Amino acid sequence: MEPKQIREGYLVKRGSVFNTWKPMWVVLLEDGIEFYKKKSDNTPKGMIPLKGSTLTSPCQDFGKRMFVFKITTTKQQDHFFQAAFLEERDAWVRDIKKAIKCIEGGQKFARKSTRRSIRLPETIDLGALYLSMKDTEKGIKELNLEKDKKIFNHCFTGNCVIDWLVSNQSVRNRQEGLMIASSLLNEGYLQPAGDMSKSAVDGTAENPFLDNPDAFYYFPDSGFFFEENSSDDDVILKEEFRGVIIKQGCLLKQGHRRKNWKVRKFILREDPAYLHYYDPAGAEDPLGAIHLRGCVVTSVESNSNGRKSEEENLFEIITADEVHYFLQAASAKERTEWIKAIQVASRTGK
Repeated sequence: MEPKQIREGYLVKRGSVFNTWKPMWVVLLEDGIEFYKKKSDNTPKGMIPLKGSTLTSPCQDFGKRMFVFKITTTKQQDHFFQAAFLEERDAWVRDIKKAIKCIEGGQKFARKSTRRSIRLPETIDLGALYLSMKDTEKGIKELNLEKDKKIFNHCFTGNCVIDWLVSNQSVRNRQEGLMIASSLLNEGYLQPAGDMSKSAVDGTAENPFLDNPDAFYYFPDSGFFFEENSSDDDVILKEEFRGVIIKQGCLLKQGHRRKNWKVRKFILREDPAYLHYYDPAGAEDPLGAIHLRGCVVTSVESNSNGRKSEEENLFEIITADEVHYFLQAASAKERTEWIKAIQVASRTGK
């Protein structure tokens, strides 16, 4: 009997020989993880057995690389994967941990009901707390803060985090709030911005999180950036990054010249409405940007060469300047979600 498929999608994997990071199509099975060079490949490039393996998340072995987790096999071989954003990493980690636990207990993998018990759990669910903190109406307000002639965009102060935890009755007092905020920081749900908060994380302060109005923090997928003595040209360039992130993930993109397809990480922002695409292997600067104001986005059944794709799930963006972009999602559901999100951004964004 074939092992049950639990989850699949694009992740960036670190090579075991040359240590380079490359996007792979990854499939989680009940007994192992298969990874493919392309989604359409029939034979996996490799397989990681989960029996006896351990999982480390977050994995902070690579400095600026975020959303990384590590799987260590019984032969002490380390496999490193990087997700496109925090929620995606956590979803993979939850399912892999559960698969390992099921193997150890001789059980079949099955998803439990998401209905919560009326009684609160003994330990706080950091993932659920993080989502509440990010709520656009009731969560922590992201601000543009200035310090030492630098402007920090999409961030908030340490004391605001503790204020929010106390006012929402997530904690009983500020000391308990400090402990929870430190856990959120250690797990990667919060990131330090500015010298003071970074020094605390590096161990030069007593606590990794600071209940302080001068300590700045941000959500890892918020679009945070800071400006320092920018020229007028820099301000115009950075304007496209000021929009709120409403969707992100990996898609296949067709090149304009060679017409070849490559995996790219996409981040969709609104007001102003831009779709930036990046090298998913870790480049900080985008490879390009698609201005969505006034664009048209539709699903298509073939690429620009008229060839029918085996995987389908293609869609096209035509900008106001009549530039055509062909993208491919991993499933029909994912394609529909991207089309709807882009249509909303193109109507409401600048």
